[in-house]
Amino acid sequence: MSGQQADPILHPHDLIGGPFAVVESDPDVFTAIIRGMGVQGVEVEEVYSIEAWAIDHLRPRAKGLIFCFPHEKDFHPKSDFCDPTSQNVWFANQLSDDACATQAILNVLLNIQDVRLGERVQSFKDETADFDSVMKGLAVANSPVFRQVHNSVARPSDIQASLAAVATETMKPKSRPRKKQKTTAKATAEKLDAYHFIGYVPWNGKVWELDGLKQGPLEVGEIGITGAHWIDVVRPVLRVKMAKYGGTGEDGAGNIKFNLLAVVDDSYEMKSDDLEMLKRQKVSLERRMGEGWEAKVDPSLKSETLTTSIVTSPMPRQTFSPGFGSSAMDAQKRILDMNDLQLPDEWNSVMQAGTHAKRAVEEEVEKGLRAHTDQIKRTFDYAPFIRQYLLCLKDEGLLNPLLGLDDDGKKILAVKQTKSKGKGT
Repeated sequence: MSGQQADPILHPHDLIGGPFAVVESDPDVFTAIIRGMGVQGVEVEEVYSIEAWAIDHLRPRAKGLIFCFPHEKDFHPKSDFCDPTSQNVWFANQLSDDACATQAILNVLLNIQDVRLGERVQSFKDETADFDSVMKGLAVANSPVFRQVHNSVARPSDIQASLAAVATETMKPKSRPRKKQKTTAKATAEKLDAYHFIGYVPWNGKVWELDGLKQGPLEVGEIGITGAHWIDVVRPVLRVKMAKYGGTGEDGAGNIKFNLLAVVDDSYEMKSDDLEMLKRQKVSLERRMGEGWEAKVDPSLKSETLTTSIVTSPMPRQTFSPGFGSSAMDAQKRILDMNDLQLPDEWNSVMQAGTHAKRAVEEEVEKGLRAHTDQIKRTFDYAPFIRQYLLCLKDEGLLNPLLGLDDDGKKILAVKQTKSKGKGT
């Protein structure tokens, strides 16, 4: 669900270049990051397979893809990054560890034409327009706003781990460079534990892979040659990448090594606009039918209302689509051109469609509330409660028995029970 998000409260001693914490590859987490940046009009949905049956329903709404996979460095010749068209693609290199989620989001969002970026992100895009990819990455890494939004969706333990990693790295003494060692199977397996996010986005007739760890945007394929949808261009690339990094099956279904997220139009805004359109058509039809219109329509539908739990007024309200006004005018003209006999049936149809649209909006509201609740649970720090709970158990003398210890804190030895042998008769 869309909504204005308050600016993150920056720490008074925020350090430029502070760490980014690890975040989950979860659509609600990525949507929360987008909302925290102030971007509106898009959300993130999870895609469970790259095959048509799982992703084709997103074609009208899909703006970009974000792919999570176990990263291992691969090599591309410099010629792969020499396409002059790529100069117009907004791309930033990743210069901060564990910032790949925010990096992928920005690389996708800032190449979408019809998204409401908000004042903060739009200003950032304008200011970095003439930067090269490294300077753009440095601007992202040094942005306290992006870092705070990113870390606001991380678990407290992950934030503490990122701070501890920085402290450990800072205090680590410099050592002489070691000779290059042969890569073992164990070392390769450990490498594959590092997960990475990259983006795919259509731009200027081509599809681009935006990997912050690579030199620049990498062309995946052209859209205009075959007339295929841009997702069809990405599909074989994802298939190859999953096979390269240990995927099983052609579509990667059921493989937890990979996760595919789609940046799509905000479903709440779309369904809210649909309901608002039907409400306005209802009013126009009742005005056309005049006094006594109640006697002309289906009596079973008269008790229905097109208001929701968050929109209790029948008056016109906010709309989101730029083309809503034009569509509303077309609907008004169509109603004016109807004859009197058509009006009651049209009113009945509008009310039936409005009932479904109202329920769809309510479902989006419920989905937003569930996501908000999950976010609170995810980011809440339970450590103080658990610590205090254990202290209370200790003060009441209940902790040691639960741990199998005596009053002195020593382990209680299990008493061996011996069976007495009886004499036979």
